[in-house]
Amino acid sequence: MIKMIKKYKLVKIVAALVASLLMMISLTLPVFAAPSQAVYRVNTTAKVVSFTFDDGSDGGHINEILAILAKNNIKATFFLTGVATQQHPSLIRNIVNQGHEIGNHSFNHPDFAKISTAQMKDQLNRTETIVKNATGKTTKPFFRPPFGASNTTVLNAVGDAGYTKTIMWTIDTVDWRGDSAATMTNKVVNNIVPGAIILMHTGQDTFTPEALPGMISKLKSLGYKFVTVSQLLTYQSSSPTGKTHIVKSGETLYSIALRYGVTVQQLATANRLANPNLIRVGQVLTIPGTGGTTPPPTTTTRHTVRTGETLYAIALRYGTTVQQIVAANKITNPNLIRVGQVLTIPARSQTTPPPTSTIKYTVKSGDTLYRIAQRYNTTALEIARANNIANLNLIRVGQVLTIPN
Repeated sequence: MIKMIKKYKLVKIVAALVASLLMMISLTLPVFAAPSQAVYRVNTTAKVVSFTFDDGSDGGHINEILAILAKNNIKATFFLTGVATQQHPSLIRNIVNQGHEIGNHSFNHPDFAKISTAQMKDQLNRTETIVKNATGKTTKPFFRPPFGASNTTVLNAVGDAGYTKTIMWTIDTVDWRGDSAATMTNKVVNNIVPGAIILMHTGQDTFTPEALPGMISKLKSLGYKFVTVSQLLTYQSSSPTGKTHIVKSGETLYSIALRYGVTVQQLATANRLANPNLIRVGQVLTIPGTGGTTPPPTTTTRHTVRTGETLYAIALRYGTTVQQIVAANKITNPNLIRVGQVLTIPARSQTTPPPTSTIKYTVKSGDTLYRIAQRYNTTALEIARANNIANLNLIRVGQVLTIPN
């Protein structure tokens, strides 16, 4: 009996010591925030659009832009660097005093994919302090990466620094290149979609102030309403299943579809993906309800290629495979189809694996990544990733690029 009592007391002492040890460990372990979510556009049917402006250094057009926005009763979101805020704090105060939203665009615009986690946090913290001292406002929770350079490491570091949303863009006006007002306006109007985020800059070398009035007028005529990024995020459509998925490095739409028991086509439709081959790390996907597959047709059909379509997107639409369409139409290069081309669509199969072929392109004089991307129905960011290009603005004549699917 005495032995049993002693044994019981010993067990209680050991349990108490283990509990104390676990508590001490939990108190000493570092606490990490959730990764920042990359936002390229908001999944909505509402005709809302967000104007965003990056102030990297000179901010030469800030007052002109503010005057145009005020005249049209539009509130926008400005992404500020610490250097720019130091150089013209009064202009930054004008932005805040007129009711516009602000976010963090780093201290001196480095490529975040090429610096350490500690350096990233230093860039963010320095800018936050400078902007807060100048305006009394925080830049959190919005961050825009310089050059749009982002990956899993960047999103983790940015999230840990308190920036829960990494705001990318749907349409890049490329105004820094000095394109005309008409070119910028047409690019935005011809590519506008509900929930879009438009990227512009405040620098002196742009024609942004000249483009804005016409851009605003044409978007209004299409029924669009202008909102800040934070307002835009409130329009995010909820998933029928109540589920969302944040894309991780190495994932494909096909692997995500398998994970949730849905089809690639259902995911593409639920998230309005024009090209199912193009998903990005940090992108938030709505997971639709399961619905199985559509029975295959008993006959072949014809499809006329439209602007922006790829063989993979067409294969998804008809529930067949890229390889079957290629074989049925004797196509030598699956990446090269033309608008107006009439394709024979064979009977459906169970799955649609993505095309595996890639092509090479040699950069010519006058080329930019954006023009090359448009030519091959992909994005500048995807080409940059496929070729390990750190600066989207720096490609050289004669450089051989791999064009991803």
